Amino acid sequence: MRPPVSRHRPSHEGPSGPRPRVYSSDLTPPWKKPKPVPEVPAEPGLVVEEPGTGFCGAVIRCEAGTVTLEDRFGKHRVFPLEPRGFLLEGRVVTLVRPAPSAPLRPTRTASGSVAVPQARARVARAGRIYVEGRHDAELVEKVWGDDLRIEGVVVEYLEGVDDLPSIVESFAPGPDARLGVLVDHLVPGTKEWRIAQSVTSEHALVVGHPFIDVWQAVKPSSLGIEAWPAVPKGHDWKTGVCRALGWPAENTGAVWQAILKRVGSYKDLEPELLGRVEELIDFVTGSGGA
Repeated sequence: MRPPVSRHRPSHEGPSGPRPRVYSSDLTPPWKKPKPVPEVPAEPGLVVEEPGTGFCGAVIRCEAGTVTLEDRFGKHRVFPLEPRGFLLEGRVVTLVRPAPSAPLRPTRTASGSVAVPQARARVARAGRIYVEGRHDAELVEKVWGDDLRIEGVVVEYLEGVDDLPSIVESFAPGPDARLGVLVDHLVPGTKEWRIAQSVTSEHALVVGHPFIDVWQAVKPSSLGIEAWPAVPKGHDWKTGVCRALGWPAENTGAVWQAILKRVGSYKDLEPELLGRVEELIDFVTGSGGA
């Protein structure tokens, strides 16, 4: 009797016959392959040795593809971050760039107040602060915005100081709805001064700074200029300033945005503006007395 025929082919055979064997392209014997080494973040202060030169030092800087070491004599050397490129306590390691650390939360707001992390904005008060112009409002928002949201104070802007009497009348300030107003160029004898003096409500406070325009409240040093140039009377101040400084006079709005970007905090502003804004916030929130 003939033995039964198996219907199962050996695993190395395919439908058409034996399959070809597949070999790895790496013919290095296992005992000759280098063993994996640990990867160590090149944190500042880590002391390692570069075996090729024998240079031993502490990590002081790690950038893309390189690490800088400093030896005990203060000498610096830069080495590439290559695999198996360093010795740590006599052991071969691969230095890698440290993971980026989480950014530190600011402890102060741009106005210098203590920051309150994850604080919710307060429901807006009935009281308001009015400033003279869009540029004033944008500057106040950038420096005092966090404080104003926590206090629930809304800032609006006047189209011009001439509108102040009618705004005060329609607002009808009271004990629970105080009104604070910031006016440009508020110096005795000016039109702005006379208009401000016409506001007599004890629940409204009008203060101002001496600058012709709020641009001048930004310290020249923050903009890289020696001083704000003088512009002759009868000429548009912003246009005159731009021409004197070589800025594009045909687009003062763009110039202002460039100025605003250079303002990082209250340190970039003149004290004549700082004090007046703080005074208004205190008044509207009731913390500065009536």
